[in-house]
Amino acid sequence: MGKSLSQITFDFAAVEETEDTLTASSSVIEKETVVMEATKTTIPLQKEHKVVTSPATPGKRGRKSLKEIAISADLIQVPEDDILFKKQYYAIGEVATMFRENQSLIRYWETEFDILQPRKNGKGDRFFRPVDIKNLVMIYDLLRRRKFTIEGAKDYLKKNKRAEEKFAMMQSLEKIKGFLLELKSSL
Repeated sequence: MGKSLSQITFDFAAVEETEDTLTASSSVIEKETVVMEATKTTIPLQKEHKVVTSPATPGKRGRKSLKEIAISADLIQVPEDDILFKKQYYAIGEVATMFRENQSLIRYWETEFDILQPRKNGKGDRFFRPVDIKNLVMIYDLLRRRKFTIEGAKDYLKKNKRAEEKFAMMQSLEKIKGFLLELKSSL
């Protein structure tokens, strides 16, 4: 009796492919048929080859990793106070793009934090005042940069009546620090 069975191996960590190796981690599939010598039956096999593509961009669904959150925490695009207070109301879509967050997260923060009181029209659309946006900046800072939990941020805001003053002072100190770092780099 000759060689009746052949062994098929799967190498999931293979970087370079050969014709003998079958992998399950590829995106292009070729169909082949293998004839078993003893039984003379034909079995279709899927032979896959690794295709090199550009790095995948992360999807918009699911949670962000802590590393992604930490990187994007400094990238919020809230305008300066003189520009911010030119408009009386901002739609939730505008606010979400300022913070680079989903609208659903902004709505969730509204339900969790009492200091956020956006106006709602008859249809239920939320319109945030500049004061609400300033409060959102403070909440964003507590949750994203300082890594507070929602309960911890609520307690912090309740216990520290002067939290807004402290936050404003911290922001001004960060601006001064940025200015000094720019000055140092230019020397």
